Amino acid sequence: MAITAKCHKLLEAEILQRSSQIVSVVDNKAYIFGGELRPREPRDNHVHAVSLDIASITSQSQAAQSPSARVGTASAILNGKVYLFSGRGGVAMAPIEEQGAIWEYDPSTSTWCLIQPSTTKSAAIPAARSYHCMASDGRDTLYIHAGCPESGRLADLWAFRVSRKEWTELAPAFDPPRGGTSIAFADGTLYRMNGFDGKTEQGGNLDIYTPETNSWETHVYAPDGKEGPSPRSVSALLPVSVNGRSCLINLFGERDPSSLGHQGAGKMLGDVWAFDIENKKWEQVELQGAELPVARGWFDADIQDSSAIIVHGGLGESNDRLGDVWRVEFA
Repeated sequence: MAITAKCHKLLEAEILQRSSQIVSVVDNKAYIFGGELRPREPRDNHVHAVSLDIASITSQSQAAQSPSARVGTASAILNGKVYLFSGRGGVAMAPIEEQGAIWEYDPSTSTWCLIQPSTTKSAAIPAARSYHCMASDGRDTLYIHAGCPESGRLADLWAFRVSRKEWTELAPAFDPPRGGTSIAFADGTLYRMNGFDGKTEQGGNLDIYTPETNSWETHVYAPDGKEGPSPRSVSALLPVSVNGRSCLINLFGERDPSSLGHQGAGKMLGDVWAFDIENKKWEQVELQGAELPVARGWFDADIQDSSAIIVHGGLGESNDRLGDVWRVEFA
């Protein structure tokens, strides 16, 4: 049986037009933070909360303590709170150095808190970076992987124990180092794929990290658009239940970057793929709906529940920042 997904456009708004932002879904609301409307200009540091049931927006102005405006940050949900690490900003658009601190946003009080690590020895905290990725184990651990520091790209993997406020450097993922890669945590395992190594987009490898052994292995597939998704970066990877089966959903992204770098748009993709974790097989998802999301990269997405994904914004192929919000529901 073919895998299908129904697409519902929830809303579109000028204030939500941005790329390189984060989207985090908690209790039927999508919280949007960061990103840029014009290249290399962070748009704002407000939290925009989208109610997913009534499709309305509430924007929270800068609080007394809140992250500076930034792009290319990353977030993860843990126990009903949003966690955010680094990104790039300021006049120089350099990686934002916060000495390994993690920002925590509590939707129940609409407040930010900066969690300082229990140790700040240089060897014990991850470098500031942008276009990295985050995931949580749903219990007490946040994972941060790869991205772009002051120069070059990274392949490192770090774990932050929230209860202990403690960083641990884990085994790095396979080369090449990359930015714009994606990770997802499912069934006790961390998965990594795609990204841009400075010359080309990566594809054909789903890298699998096992926390118990602190080790990586690789599942190889043909990235030909038939047996598996084509190479891409700045896409999304999310754990979803499809017909009762644990799957990873890989959607959208950029292929063949613009010669203008962050100033332009490359070839954007609009396809969606499902990876059956048990059978280790990819299948392209058939999107259904009166209107479908346009191809995009540099966007963000999060799971609404076990079988739906919320997609927001990003960069369209005509170099326009998108302000739409979609729910993609899997059968």
